[in-house]
Order: sequence, then C-alpha cells, then structure tokens
Amino acid sequence: MSAELFLEIGTEEIPAGFLPQAQADLERLMRRELDQGLITYGSMRTFATPRRIALSVQDVATGQERQELNVSGPSVKVAFDAEGNPTKAAIGFARSQGVDVSELSRAQTDKGEYVYISKVIEGRATAELLPEMLPRIIGAIPFRKSMRWKDLDTRFVRPMHWIVALFDGAVVPFTFAELASGNTSRGHRFMAPQEFTVGGGENYLAECERHFVIPEPARRREIIAREVKRLAEAEGGQVNLDEDLLNEVTYLVEYPVPIGGGFEEKYLELPRELLITSMREHQRYFTLVDQKGELLPKFITVANTRPQDPAVVARGNERVLRARLADAMFFWREDQKIKLESRLESLKSVVYQARLGTSYAKVMRFQTLAVELAEMFAPADKDLTARAALLAKCDLETGMVNEFPELQGIMGREYARLEGEDPRVARAIHEHYLPTQAGGELPAENIGAFVSIADKLDTICGCFGVGLIPTGTADPFALRRSAIGVLNIVLDRKLRLSLPNLIGRGLELLGDKLNRPAPEVKAEVVEFFRARFFNMLTSQGYPQDVVDAVLSASFSDPVDALTRVQALSAFKKREDFEQLAVTFKRVVNIIKGGVSESVDPAVFEHDSERRLHAARQEVQASVAQSVDAGAYEEALHAIAGLREPVDAFFDSVMVMAEDSRVRTNRLALLTGVARLFEGIADFSRLAE
Repeated sequence: MSAELFLEIGTEEIPAGFLPQAQADLERLMRRELDQGLITYGSMRTFATPRRIALSVQDVATGQERQELNVSGPSVKVAFDAEGNPTKAAIGFARSQGVDVSELSRAQTDKGEYVYISKVIEGRATAELLPEMLPRIIGAIPFRKSMRWKDLDTRFVRPMHWIVALFDGAVVPFTFAELASGNTSRGHRFMAPQEFTVGGGENYLAECERHFVIPEPARRREIIAREVKRLAEAEGGQVNLDEDLLNEVTYLVEYPVPIGGGFEEKYLELPRELLITSMREHQRYFTLVDQKGELLPKFITVANTRPQDPAVVARGNERVLRARLADAMFFWREDQKIKLESRLESLKSVVYQARLGTSYAKVMRFQTLAVELAEMFAPADKDLTARAALLAKCDLETGMVNEFPELQGIMGREYARLEGEDPRVARAIHEHYLPTQAGGELPAENIGAFVSIADKLDTICGCFGVGLIPTGTADPFALRRSAIGVLNIVLDRKLRLSLPNLIGRGLELLGDKLNRPAPEVKAEVVEFFRARFFNMLTSQGYPQDVVDAVLSASFSDPVDALTRVQALSAFKKREDFEQLAVTFKRVVNIIKGGVSESVDPAVFEHDSERRLHAARQEVQASVAQSVDAGAYEEALHAIAGLREPVDAFFDSVMVMAEDSRVRTNRLALLTGVARLFEGIADFSRLAE
C-alpha cells in the first residue's frame, strides 16, 4: 500500500536567490532519507514562494521493505575451538544478532570458512519513521546564510511560523524549533492572512490559490512573462526581456500582478545600461523597447498584491524611480566636468588591498603585463592597449560609480567616448571586467582581452603572494571566477601562451609586495589554474580521465591542452580503445619513468624486439610532424598502430631480463614507445 507524503515549511520572507537551491536540496534530502529508510516512493514535486517551501511525494510505501540478510561473523577457526566448542567470539556474535549459537551457519569464502547468520528483518511502518526523518530533513537544508531567532539553538534561513506535515492525510507529529507540526497553512500575508486546513498536495494547491498564493514557481513565472508581454504591447512596445530578472521576480512574489509605469523622456539622455541597471538592480523593473530596440520611457513592475487602484501603485513606483534617475542625471553631468585621465592621480590614495598597495600601483602593474601581451599577439594594438589599461580604473573615482558600483567599466566606457578616446579604447575599458559570471560575455577585441587577462592575473598572483588564498567556499576576492575568466578569454581568442611564464611575470611585477617565496607562489597559482581548467572541461562533458591524462602530461598552453583533450576524447571512442589502453598503460607502468640510454639493435635477442624497434622508427617522424602541427588525433591513430608489435614483444620476451644490458635495452625500447605520447597525454591515467 502507498500514500502521499506532504511537507510545508512556513517562514518569514526568504531571499529570492535562496529558493531554487532550497527546492533542489529539499528533494535531494527527502530522496536520501526514503532510500536509506528502504521506503519506496513515486514522483516528487517541490514548491516555493518567499514565505514557504513545500514538497509532495506520491506513492510512498506505508512500510519499509522486508530485508533478508546474511550477516558474516568471525572465521570458523576463531568461532570454535579444536573440540568444536563455541568460543567467546561465536557466543558474542550470536548474542549481537539476537540468536542462539546453534543457529549459526557456515560458508566457504575466498578468505576461508566463516560463520554467518541468515535473518529476516520486518520493516517498520512509515508513519513511525517519519517523525524522526522529517525534522532531520528540515534541519539539514543547507542555506548560504542561516540565522537563529528568539533564544533557540536551531538555525534556519528565516524564522519559522508553521509546519504542515501529512502522511495519507494524517498529521505526522513532531516538533522543530518549538513549532509543532500540524495540518494548517496560511494564505497571502496581506490579501488572505488567515489559516486554512491542508488535506494533501492537490488540496493544498487549490486552497493556496483561494488564499492568493501560487506555490508553483513555474506557474508564477508563466503568469509574469505573459502579463508583462501583454502590458508592453498595450504600451506600444515590447519587453526588453531579462531572464535573470524574470527568474528573480518569480521568487519575490506569491501572487504576481504586473503594473506599468513611466518616466520623463529627458532621462533617455543617460546611457542605456545606466537606465536599465537603475530599473533592474534597484527596483526590479522590466524595461521596454520599441521596434528598433531603443529604450522607451516606460517600465513594468510586478506587485505582490492586487491593488485597488493600479494607478496609485504606478505613481509610487514612478516617484521612487524619478529620484534615482535625478541623482544619476546629476552625477552624469558633474562627472563630465573632470577628464577621466585626471582621476588617475586620485587612485594613488585609494588602497586596493592593505598588503598589495594602491589601486594606482595595481594599474601600473597590469598595464605593463597587458602591453607585453599585446607585443606578443597584436603589436599594432600596443599603444591602444596601454591607453585602455591606464584608464581602466579611472571611473572608480566618479560620482556615478560611487553611487552605482555595478556600473564600473560601463561608465568608464561612456565617459571615454564623450572625451573622444579611440572607440576601441573606450570599449576595452568596459570589456576588461568581462566575463562577470560563468558563461558570461567575453571581450570582443584583443585590447579588452589583454587588459582583462592582465588585471585578473595581477589580482590572483597578488592574493596568493600575500596568503589570501581561497579556502572551501570562501573566496572573497573571486579568484576562482577570475581564473576561469582568464582561461575562457585565452581559449576564445586562441592565445598560444605559456601560462606558467605569464604567472611568473605577474609575480615579478609584484616585486616586494610578495611575502612568500615567488617559486612557491608560482607553483600554487599554476596548480590553481590547472584545477579550474580541469573543472571547466569536465563540466563541459569531457571525460574526467581524459582531462586528467592530458593536463598531467602538460598544462602550460591551455589552447594546446584543449586541442589534446578533444583529440583524446575522440580517440577514446575507437572500438579497440580498451585493448589499446591496456597495452600502452602496461608500457608506461613497466618503464616507471623510463631510461636515458639509447636503443642498441645489436643487443636484441628476439625478432619481436627488432619488429617493435622498426615499427617505432617508422611512426616516430610522422607522429612528431602531427604533434608539431597540433594534429593530435592523427598522431594518436599512428601510435595505435604499434599495439600489435608491442603485444608481440610482451608475449615473446621478459623485459626484466637477468642480463642488465638486455634489460636496459628493452626498457629503452619501451621508453621510446612511451615518449611518443609525451606532450599529448599520460596514458597511465586513462580508465580502461
């Protein structure tokens, strides 16, 4: 028999960004508890609004599965003495299993004969287990931040106000944070704050809607998207759709009611990003554009209540926005009175980091590094790169960025344009902050790419150099994001560089700012990048063993490393790959690093040695040529042709011969085979 399990946790308002993960964690924890409890179940649904997290599980078994167990005990030699009498070990084992010694059985295993007991464990009723399981689940939900309230030791994301826990329609009794579970939930805080009785999942959804709550995020999202689109069209425009904002607003409301509004056309003089940011980041407004994609002086907000007069709400939102835009207009005009470059001097008094000096010193460091990158890859852009790096941080001293920090880079670009800077320089001032998030936009041109790499690398090297290294989830300087950003830019622009050399140069420019030995810091930073690169590639679907094998062989040039990963991933799809892996891993394992001696054909004792030597010489030149051209898959297929002579060699001779000359010569022959893989991958790390 089975029944529905329903759980709802009612709280004060939970931050929108916490809720999607909370839904996933609640489902994960419930599955884990039911699986560990040997309770079968069917489909699972989760719900979330700012004031509640809920879950419904269908077809939950009313009892645990019956278990038939064979429990192994001590060996027969230990369990019984020479006369066949049970020892203390046998008696103790039988007692621990609740049986008499006479009920012990014997079984032969690979390790000898052992005693065991066969027993059947009848499962407990699910209704008996749930009062223990549900509090564990609630207390285990991991939030980025949690809190205590009143004088309780319990922690949760926000103070709790009610708990609904039902199994087959009956209350599952337990207490959590001094709250007793029950069958009553609450409606919308303002439109229907009264309690209502819950009988199960479907009843819960219906009652919530009667009380102006839509528990399903997907349904709220659909309502918001549809109504915002309708309002935009009614205003003669279309929504400048922002998926991130749509997702956030979905979790900010329990009962979405989109409402339109507008602002004075004079504010359209402000940069587009500034207007969008003011409305999106500070007010959570959707912006509107015309058919040409130009911003309209209109917006749409999403209220959490159904107002008696939407016009009143619209005017209130307009008033708030007007104040912010008036401030922005003031800073926009005041900032233009001072040239961007003139603000560079003030960066000398801005402390970037106490142990790493001022922002001005940082600019000088990464300007040098950016120019050196330009000299390597785009010498014609050297002067523009130097100029862009010099101006990159100047907008930090503007009134606009001080008021709207999220506009750094954007305002620098706009002010540079107004001052007549080269358009590529202006664009690079903004692009040097890219990417701002995983999978985000990358610099579109070399100049922005060079400055971005240099700035991020200086930050990483500086922080590692003074011991500010990320630990666990703590990464206050976003070094992981910076490293991933550097790697993505390098790959995107196909910059063939030595990352260790670049890191070494970054540390050199830091000079006496380092309080740790530079070689030690360099090794740590290189490994930090390698770990980020490994995670990047495996998250993109490349096999872990392939990525590990490639990066273990060489990681210096990320572009080259990615090419090798792609080649080896394709090579691994060969039907005979498993046999190839066995053969070549055996080669690598036997030579244990290889020998330095050259192969001497005069020492060969068997034809298999001669055939392998000839085959290796035949492919060596073509493999080297393919590797030089970056045609790694072609090189791997050529090496694969050695499998038959290698297998024949192993079948015919003993590598570790007693004669030291013969042994060394055979190891040298295998070393030559293994060296063909050098710079491609470490075959010993591949899974068979």
